[in-house]
Amino acid sequence: MKKLLIGILFLSVITACSSDDTPNNNPNLLDVNVNFQIDLSLPQYNSLNFPSSPVYIPNYGNAGIVIMKNGADSFVAFDAADPNHPRKNECVAMELDGIQMFCSCEGNTYDLYTGGVVEGEDDLRYPLYRYRVVQGGNGLLSVRN
Repeated sequence: MKKLLIGILFLSVITACSSDDTPNNNPNLLDVNVNFQIDLSLPQYNSLNFPSSPVYIPNYGNAGIVIMKNGADSFVAFDAADPNHPRKNECVAMELDGIQMFCSCEGNTYDLYTGGVVEGEDDLRYPLYRYRVVQGGNGLLSVRN
C-alpha cells in the first residue's frame, strides 16, 4: 500500500509540473534555433542593467530579438516579428516604443512584460514569440529556445 501511495504521489508531481520547453506553435513564424549569449558589461547592452529598457538584437530569430529586464533579476526575450502576420508580409520586424513593440503596417501593439496584445485587429490569436533567458553569475545572459 505504501509503494502504491508513493507511486501515485510521484505521478501527480510529474504531471503537475509544467515546462517552458513547449513550442510556441505559431504558423506565421519559423521555428528557428536560437542559442546565444550577451555580456551585460558591454556598452551596447548597458541599458539591460535597468528595468524597462529593452534592447534589440538583430540576426537572431525571425526578425531579431528584443530583450528587456522586467524585474530585479528577471529578463524576457521576444522575437521582433509580428506573430499575427504571415511571414511573407513585407513588414518583417516590429519597432520598439518604450516597453511595447508595434507593427507599423497593421498597428498591432504588444506588451514587453507579458508578450500579450495591447491593441490591434480583433482576431489577433498569438502573443509574442518568447525565448528562454538564463542569467549566469558572471554577467552573461543566455538566450535560447
